[in-house]
Amino acid sequence: MRLVQDSLDYAEGRILRPDFEERYQLFQRSTAPLSSHQDFAARTLSSTLEFFTQLGNAYLAEQPDATTGELLSHLGAVSRDARYMQQAQERPGRYRILRGSAEVAAWFEQVFRERVDVVDPEEAARRIVMSPDSLAVLAADAEGQLLLRAAEVQRRRRDLKALRRVTEDPRASESDLQRALERQHWIFGGQYVGQAVQRRLVPGDEVDIPLIRGDGTLHIVELKRSMSLQGPLVKRYRGCWVPTAEVHDAVSQAVNYLVGLDEHRLRIRDELGIETRRACALVLIGHPTLQPDVAEEDISEALRTLNTHMSRVEVVTYKELVDNAHRALTGWG
Repeated sequence: MRLVQDSLDYAEGRILRPDFEERYQLFQRSTAPLSSHQDFAARTLSSTLEFFTQLGNAYLAEQPDATTGELLSHLGAVSRDARYMQQAQERPGRYRILRGSAEVAAWFEQVFRERVDVVDPEEAARRIVMSPDSLAVLAADAEGQLLLRAAEVQRRRRDLKALRRVTEDPRASESDLQRALERQHWIFGGQYVGQAVQRRLVPGDEVDIPLIRGDGTLHIVELKRSMSLQGPLVKRYRGCWVPTAEVHDAVSQAVNYLVGLDEHRLRIRDELGIETRRACALVLIGHPTLQPDVAEEDISEALRTLNTHMSRVEVVTYKELVDNAHRALTGWG
């Protein structure tokens, strides 16, 4: 009687074929070995858990101070985005999960439910999100622009938080600081439209971060250590706070870079399309916390005084850079 009922349920779609086959096999052979379906389910679950373990480890490597809630929130976001996984056309057999796809799809689904009569709003949202023109559709819609803007603000806040953590780490090297700043040209101000791919513009010199302004000219960023800087930023001299030799050495290095760029201006312009005739430099160095006995205002004032006497080089602490970016981001968001 049980087999008859199972057969009817299977025929009418109330149970699935794997369940029906499992029940039938167990009914006939109670000592059957591990079934193929059970083995497949076990392997799938194991691979899924391993995948999320790798995601979690990668997230914690970038965000070592993340809480359990933040980690779970990150994994949940990736899980939702995985519903819209795409196959890379240029690499057959490879797949990619585009971050933010679930958020975009949720917005489309809401639009379809409230404004358009469709049979399956979730499926319609899925098709649009997975199409190559999805970003163009968003950019053409007022609410879509708000969504893209919100996603960009969220990304920038996350990157700025990570940068602040690195700048306040006494163990962070120049390489750590460079990794945190790369491809984040917005942090340096709205006049920069991108970052040059080529860093070795002059033989023997390799700039840390080559920024490109809106007029196509170059602006180089020279990175020194932040909290691990050897020595203070300012010293007392004749009743005033003045920059130390550590700061002046960094400025001299930036000036030498600018001299080399001037001397190779024509070659750089012809080969790379970058104008270096009016190039400037920014020196990022130190953190006010290095000198707790000196007021932050005094350190900033000493560096500003130095900057007013230089036409092509500016010196800024990492804290000032991050604080300025935070204020700009708060106003933009």
